[in-house]
Amino acid sequence: MTEIGRTIGTSSFYERIVRPLLFSLDPETAHHLAIHSLQLASGLPSVLSLLRRFAPLPNPTTLFGLTFPNPVGLAAGFDKNGVALPAWEALGFGFIEIGTVTAKPQPGNPKPRIFRYPDQQALINRLGFNNDGADAVADRLGRLRASGHWPRVPIGINIGKSKVTELEHAADDYLYSFRKLQEFADYVVLNVSSPNTPGLRDLQQEHALATLLSAIRGENERARKPILLKIAPDLIPDDLDRVLATCEQNGIAGIIATNTTLDHSAIPTDRNETGGVSGAPVREKSTAFIRTIQERTQLPIIGVGGIFDAGSAREKFDAGADLIQVYTGYIYGGPGLLRAIAVA
Repeated sequence: MTEIGRTIGTSSFYERIVRPLLFSLDPETAHHLAIHSLQLASGLPSVLSLLRRFAPLPNPTTLFGLTFPNPVGLAAGFDKNGVALPAWEALGFGFIEIGTVTAKPQPGNPKPRIFRYPDQQALINRLGFNNDGADAVADRLGRLRASGHWPRVPIGINIGKSKVTELEHAADDYLYSFRKLQEFADYVVLNVSSPNTPGLRDLQQEHALATLLSAIRGENERARKPILLKIAPDLIPDDLDRVLATCEQNGIAGIIATNTTLDHSAIPTDRNETGGVSGAPVREKSTAFIRTIQERTQLPIIGVGGIFDAGSAREKFDAGADLIQVYTGYIYGGPGLLRAIAVA
């Protein structure tokens, strides 16, 4: 079977059989089922071998001094606690970003907190950084490394502020997570752009951001990990300029553009929910942000937002992205998405 034929067959099976089954469940229940299944698969070599049938052909890319087997990664938010890294590698991701992890374990916001909009190919989430906390995630990653099954693709760890931590103490909160997790990370992402933790986006303001980045830079002098910043697509141009300048002044290695948006104009008003919108409605906004960033800085860019096929992936690369990440598109498109991007 040709690469294109295999891709079409995989996508068709997912769209006709698997996705309807998952979409018959509450979104968070479906998510937990998928993660639990991949966690189990991660310990079964025979299942991992089957999952490798979905992987695209190699297309190596070098960035941040790291080699990525292909330029398509898993965005943060899918595997918050790093429970299924071998399975994600087997499925063909060129890199895997876990998190967002916070210093303190936290349950996140009240349920329901994930909402599907199939007609718009969108999700709204207001999860609120639900995760096991830096200590538990570090222990889990340590056990995986000791087992000899550590992935051979770059691993990013995305860290954020604990909800109970006041903004004036945010740097200390990030530093705690950084110290616990940096040894397991090929790169570290500072998430200051989720709309679901009260006040978090205030950390994108110039003084607060400079304080945070300076603190991480000092701690990173020994580890020398690439530090990236994940930004919101809702920044106004002047604020974006200040964010980029502050990143350059503090040795940030790259930008992840973008997080979810607070622009709900594409969502039906009778079904609207609070939270961040992801998926197709953020496609143009994130691409425009990538293009603007590329025009204003030399910092490398990881593009994310509304990638559902080869065309939307190519848009991100053409706009200036060096790598891309998928999340919502993977939920709607399934494992065939990576091959679809790779073969076009």
